[in-house]
Amino acid sequence: MENRQVTRERLYIFDTTLRDGAQTLGVDFSVEDKRLIAKALDELGIDYVEGGWPGANPTDTRFFADKPELAGATFTAFGMTKRAGRSVANDPGISALLDSQSDAICLVGKTWDYHVDVALNIPYEENVEGIGESIAAVVAKGREALFDAEHFFDGYKANPDYAMECLQAAVAAGARWVVLCDTNGGTLPHEVYDIVTKVTETIPGDRLGIHAHNDTENAVANTLAAVRAGVRQVQGTLNGLGERCGNANLVSLLPTFILKSPYKECLETGVSKEGLARLSSVSRLLDEILNRAPDRHAPYVGASAFAHKGGLHVSAVQKDPKTYEHVPPESVGNERTILVSNQAGRSNILARLEALDIEIDPKDDRVQRLLDEVKEKEFLGYSYDGAEASFELLARRALNQVPEYFSVESFRVMVERRYNAVGQLVTISEATVKMNIDGETLMSVGEGNGPVNALDMALRKDLGKFSQYIEDLRLVDFKVRILTSGTEAVTRVMVESADSKGARWYTVGVSPNIVDASFQALTDSITYKLFHSVKPRARSG
Repeated sequence: MENRQVTRERLYIFDTTLRDGAQTLGVDFSVEDKRLIAKALDELGIDYVEGGWPGANPTDTRFFADKPELAGATFTAFGMTKRAGRSVANDPGISALLDSQSDAICLVGKTWDYHVDVALNIPYEENVEGIGESIAAVVAKGREALFDAEHFFDGYKANPDYAMECLQAAVAAGARWVVLCDTNGGTLPHEVYDIVTKVTETIPGDRLGIHAHNDTENAVANTLAAVRAGVRQVQGTLNGLGERCGNANLVSLLPTFILKSPYKECLETGVSKEGLARLSSVSRLLDEILNRAPDRHAPYVGASAFAHKGGLHVSAVQKDPKTYEHVPPESVGNERTILVSNQAGRSNILARLEALDIEIDPKDDRVQRLLDEVKEKEFLGYSYDGAEASFELLARRALNQVPEYFSVESFRVMVERRYNAVGQLVTISEATVKMNIDGETLMSVGEGNGPVNALDMALRKDLGKFSQYIEDLRLVDFKVRILTSGTEAVTRVMVESADSKGARWYTVGVSPNIVDASFQALTDSITYKLFHSVKPRARSG
């Protein structure tokens, strides 16, 4: 790929989240999960959505039995070439694929002579014939055929002639694409570029794809190398999901192809710039389905991808965003975040207040007092660059903008370890919280599997007239860091919370007592939720 190209070539994007991603440890998509993700990928502009392996498991079989309605994406089934010793007509795996409601079928087959010897234990010629016959059966059914060349790069390095013979058999049988797979993720970018360049001397790049795994942290780099060498189909997953170390991350690749040179001048994809602006939300949708916290440091879409902390950086960003932002945050659906910390200057504070829609004169003495308070608290162990919700409350309290929804008069936490009725040793935590709301004293008791869980349950059990506003509040993550050593160690607790609208926020507490630090973070979380949920006229009671 060279900049001198006049016409832009089409680059096709093939998503394997629903198949490769489902092989990730701890990931188990339901049929409804698959439908939701497939629809999001289709709306994003992805060319191919690989739904899974019909016949291999009940979930995939049910998913393909009722094909999702996709506006533009090619709905693709995955499976194997025919088994050795069987005809295509007598192979149940091939039959399940041909009977599925799919627009295209991707067949994986052996291209490494070592595997033909050891795994298949058949003559090389029989494997080549099996590839051709399997692809031909897909084409005969009127489906688009793709061939995933398993362990291609290892096979090419061991026996290039045989690896190429396998590819050519698929092309001759009518495969639209032959996909070069770095199945164990061990190939490096310079090797990918050199090998793909040699392959394109025989098979044109607009018939070639790349499927890279991330075992050396090079899946994205290998994909870029393959594209520069000529391939015109890219396979990967949302957020780099996949077995072992994952697959090539489409969330990183898509904006690179669309926004970065030389790719944006030479290539075009089915993802428009309007579609790209939804990338962050699609990435977070997957995390929400998996019930896991998004990677704050993910390129392009992470909460920290466009976060600025140092005072000098903030001033430069405000004058010229290109100084420290390689692409506009909004181009990928993200946003700029100005952090505050003990490294912050007035520019950080003012920029953060502006982002919170807090109007204040830059010369107001309260700006400096707030900056001094932030630095003093961070000296004591607080960290506001990762706890934006606690900072917002700190700033708004300094400006008398946060009502006192409730005041806690006291709390108590007990931990009991005992044998239960069936003789099992169990540990039970119980928390009691006494609070005042509009002059009325309320007392709540909560049980949990730990003191913090019990305290959280007790705090949210009864907030009187405010209870309705925290019904969907849930504790997502809880992190503890010991800041000083010894028996009087200072502990910092970070709490991540979420609600049913998809909002996430972080709060912090610091104390020599871990329960007290947790209590601070939990009460900040509830107050933050109330501040953004309670109608203004109800805030004051």
